[in-house]
Amino acid sequence: MMTSVTLIDTSRADPSIIRLAVEMEGKIGQLYCWDQNKSLTTIVEEVCQMYNIGNPGDYALQHTDDKLTYITEDNRSDLTNGIVLKLTDSPGKTAQDVFGTLQSESPEDIQRALQRLSKASADITFAQEFCSRGGGELLIGMVEEGSEQGESLAYTLASFLELMEHSIIPWENITNKFIKRIASYVNRTHSAVLQPGDSTVTLKALAILESLVLSRRHVIPCSPEIADLYNTIANELTFPNLVPHLESNKHPVIQQYCLALMNALCLRAPEDRKKKLEDALSSKEIRTVIMEKIVRSQTVGTEMQHQLYVFQQLTFNLLEKKMNTKIDPNNEKHRENIIDLRRIAFGTDSDARKPGVSSVINDYKKLGFTNISNPTMDFMIVPPGILALDCMYYFATTHNESYSKVVLENSCRADEHECPFARTSIALTKILCEILKVGEAPTETGQDYYPMFFSCDNAFKEFFCQCIRLFNKTWKEMRAELEDFPKVMSVVKEQIERALKSHSPSMDQFWSKLLHFDYSQILKLRQQERSDKEEWNSQATPVVELREEIKPEIMELIKQQRLNYLMKGTQFNKYNKSGRAKDKFWYCRLTPNHKVLHYGDIDENTVPAAETLPNKLPVSEIQDVLVGKDCPHVKQIRGNVTSAFSILQHLPEQHLDFVAPNQEAFDMWYDGINALLGKAMVSKQTEEDLEMLLSMEIKMRLLDTANVPIPSEPPPIPPPPPDYNFYYDSL
Repeated sequence: MMTSVTLIDTSRADPSIIRLAVEMEGKIGQLYCWDQNKSLTTIVEEVCQMYNIGNPGDYALQHTDDKLTYITEDNRSDLTNGIVLKLTDSPGKTAQDVFGTLQSESPEDIQRALQRLSKASADITFAQEFCSRGGGELLIGMVEEGSEQGESLAYTLASFLELMEHSIIPWENITNKFIKRIASYVNRTHSAVLQPGDSTVTLKALAILESLVLSRRHVIPCSPEIADLYNTIANELTFPNLVPHLESNKHPVIQQYCLALMNALCLRAPEDRKKKLEDALSSKEIRTVIMEKIVRSQTVGTEMQHQLYVFQQLTFNLLEKKMNTKIDPNNEKHRENIIDLRRIAFGTDSDARKPGVSSVINDYKKLGFTNISNPTMDFMIVPPGILALDCMYYFATTHNESYSKVVLENSCRADEHECPFARTSIALTKILCEILKVGEAPTETGQDYYPMFFSCDNAFKEFFCQCIRLFNKTWKEMRAELEDFPKVMSVVKEQIERALKSHSPSMDQFWSKLLHFDYSQILKLRQQERSDKEEWNSQATPVVELREEIKPEIMELIKQQRLNYLMKGTQFNKYNKSGRAKDKFWYCRLTPNHKVLHYGDIDENTVPAAETLPNKLPVSEIQDVLVGKDCPHVKQIRGNVTSAFSILQHLPEQHLDFVAPNQEAFDMWYDGINALLGKAMVSKQTEEDLEMLLSMEIKMRLLDTANVPIPSEPPPIPPPPPDYNFYYDSL
């Protein structure tokens, strides 16, 4: 018995009925009312009946967008009114057709099948069907044989990369021969004759190798086979092999993937390979290429910013070992360095190296050592350990004139005004390590990198040299004494942090920024910030009452700002089972009537109109918003989960998951969703905005009371009159 096809929704109020259209190649489109209470098999049968098609088991419904995602039981709840679907071959039938064609003798048929596969593999349902038929092994074999070239090879690698994204390729199928073949596509010289698709081949090869390297952390414990795969990749692809791709600024995406592979190799390096990779990280050749061919030559995109941040954080972390290593009193080199610090500062001859010289202790005191009889003991504190000695010695030998000036200036001051160079250097080195987060693993969303660290060799030591000069300058400006040391260090730290925000391209320009933030400027900024953050609740009672009176108006203003932010929309990173997906973004924005959230996939740095985004979520269907570890998708996020939030819907197990690009976006969306739900806005940003706006409004309203003292208490209420028999001359 044939089932009845639902063409007209007789009960438009039924939320389980979705009104949509269905297309089929070579056929006229049809309107259809999708009943969520029916099984997917029944719905496909009904649509096939509409088109008078038999064998409904060979067909499936698919989105009409570029992703060609099949409709499954898992994603059918995402369907919305007005959407257009396509009736097409089922995932199983398509997978079998592609799998069979790939084994044909016709190169043209194989290329068409590979092109079809590269598009279809993005869908997890198709990918599972294809791999269940041995499709993954087939692609690996094709790569190993080297039978495909040019565009066909590009389609092959693109397909394999998509399958890897779904984490359905068994690791035992990845062979050393396969890796060597993939690596050969990266190692090809630029002088070779390029065929159509060769740049895509290089790009996909880099992406595959990066994915394989990063996969080491997902296999616990790391099997010998996985470790062997890493070793094969590291042997085939040395940093010098990758440098030509970094230099090719005609292909910024290849530069990005090349840098990502370098970062991955360093992040996953076993102990026996770390030293070699550390040397490569700090090499002048790579640093210069990054500065000249990436930082200075192009507009750096979001993903490239992240890769530059990761690379720079890895170079900072090279300092961690020295930072956490105490000085060895028996180390001859370290003792020689300390002696040289004295010799360079005071011009002492070689006799200073002999014990018993009477001026030694006095000189070490002038240098600012705490333990003047045995200065090596000053470097027993970790952090910063022997890193501080390295920085001091570099300053003395490389910036000889500045070093001598700093030391001699201090030795000429009165004892109470001396700025202890050694003590300062040790404390400053520790502060600089904290500012640059030395020893911390790079985060998945970090993008802050400092171009000046790519501009010179020994960048951290040069950074130290600028900052030690700044400390001496600020010490003089503050006319500090020894007991003021913590206060001066606090000011210097603030000067450095403010100057770093300018992202200066060179150390010289960074020094200019430091000069701008002199002590007087810091005082002005602090005073301004104190004024802006003034605690009005500690003021007079009338002011407190005025604050409470205008607080609802300010909260409404903040609410409107949050909703305006949601209407403007935000670009979010996409996440999959393996973590953040590179170069894949989606956008979400609120309609002007505050009733619907529109969202969908986009290209980087595009701002789509709400009506162009394919997916909709009515605000009326939102039940709640979860944040942090309570989010259902938190397992996909590695590292800091504080930027994650999820919008729960009334339907069970339905939620829209977000990972905010920064704290501001998180606060805005969290507040905005709560505002839409009629709940309190509770983010830290709301507290800060409320305080700032209240303070500004209070100040504006009190302008007319300038020089008029505001009493802390209201005036006393006079006693009541003896009676209320009032007389009026006129009424």
